[in-house]
Amino acid sequence: MGRRRKGQAVSGWVNLDKAYDLGSTNAVSRVRWLYDAQKAGHAGTLDPLATGVLPIALGEATKTVPFLMDADKTYRFTIAWGRTTATLDREGEVIAESEVRPSVAEVEAALPQFVGEIDQVPPIYSAIKIDGERAYDLARAGEVVEMESRKVTVHAARIATVQSEPGDANHITLEIECGKGTYVRAIVRDLALALGACGHVSDLRRTRVGQFTEENAVTLEFLENLEYEARHSEALLPVSTALDDIPALAVTDEDAFRLKQGRSIVLVPRQVEAVKARLKPGSRTVSATSGGTMVALCEMRAGRLEPSRVFNL
Repeated sequence: MGRRRKGQAVSGWVNLDKAYDLGSTNAVSRVRWLYDAQKAGHAGTLDPLATGVLPIALGEATKTVPFLMDADKTYRFTIAWGRTTATLDREGEVIAESEVRPSVAEVEAALPQFVGEIDQVPPIYSAIKIDGERAYDLARAGEVVEMESRKVTVHAARIATVQSEPGDANHITLEIECGKGTYVRAIVRDLALALGACGHVSDLRRTRVGQFTEENAVTLEFLENLEYEARHSEALLPVSTALDDIPALAVTDEDAFRLKQGRSIVLVPRQVEAVKARLKPGSRTVSATSGGTMVALCEMRAGRLEPSRVFNL
């Protein structure tokens, strides 16, 4: 007999508002412990110095993590002008200084060049792997790190607030909406360079990941209080939360049984047309449900649904 997995068969999403100075891995461990879940994961790492939305998947929800990893994100961040650091945030060693303080108008005029599909070189202090090693490990070891440019998409960039005393312009807060793989620290680096200034990220908060927003995020302290009152299930969101933009199709109990066995099912023409009308361009992914419960994620091909991930809910 196989070894029984430790923990409870808890499945769902927790929209965590990650605190400052807490690593994403530690955050996942804390949430998993609170729910006594058998397995857990997260959708998109947040640096310890960043706060905000960190969606955490428990149980069967971990099968939907890849879909949320590709979701658009929104960040609000503050630039401190005057100093550039090695890590491009406030914790790094100062490597350059400047007296230049870009005006709000100058920043506003420069932002359009950072919107759309742009070429971006990731920071050397990042988790990207180079020959099997994390870039930040190589950088900390004093090695020369060469990062390759990559295409990223920024949907919007705007000024949020100017945080300074009258007559002072040391800080400015921006907000961006972006796609997968975009580094805020790299945007700050390149924006400062374009303005002939020095700057680094002094504050960073992620306010949205897909449909997970800061308005309905919960803190660890809140979860701990719910757990103390045996009410922590109130903060657990359905597994399907990460699949908001994937069309759902109700299937019969017989077809649900076939899908759970890894076998494909045949759709009638009206089902095919109904699903096609709701699919995103270039996507074939459909969520099959039975009795309101998700059964499987499937690929629709030639009028059939072929299961790619089966759920035990």
